[in-house]
Amino acid sequence: MARVKRAVHGRKKHRAVLERAKGYYGNKSRSYRSANEQVMHSLQYAYRDRRARKGDFRKLWIQRINAAARIEGMSYSRLIAGLHRAEVTVDRKILADVAVRDPETFAKIVAIAKDALGDDAAGEAEVAAAEAAAEEHEASVDEDSAASGAAS
Repeated sequence: MARVKRAVHGRKKHRAVLERAKGYYGNKSRSYRSANEQVMHSLQYAYRDRRARKGDFRKLWIQRINAAARIEGMSYSRLIAGLHRAEVTVDRKILADVAVRDPETFAKIVAIAKDALGDDAAGEAEVAAAEAAAEEHEASVDEDSAASGAAS
């Protein structure tokens, strides 16, 4: 059987790696061994960050929607809850774009969410009042227990 000679294919592989490593600092763009290691790491970073980018954009969209919703007097979570209850299917990407480019339309969307929440939207103030009353009750119970402890 004839001997396999690797020179041509080896050169081709080395050249391809060095072309991918163009612009890297120092030996990482000149030496095949360093360049190959850096190119493999770079490909791993690219793979990871293509997926991370999706989460980054989602975070950005949520921040934009939250800011616009608060201008309209509603929190992000209440807006999303209202849209789910109203069965409005608008994804966060489109909602953020509408919030930035067309505030009037966004205000209409917020109104739809408020209508869907109905009594719940007005209930936020009631919830805050109930929490304050609970804190007052706990304080009075603490005072009573301290007074009864001092009496005995």
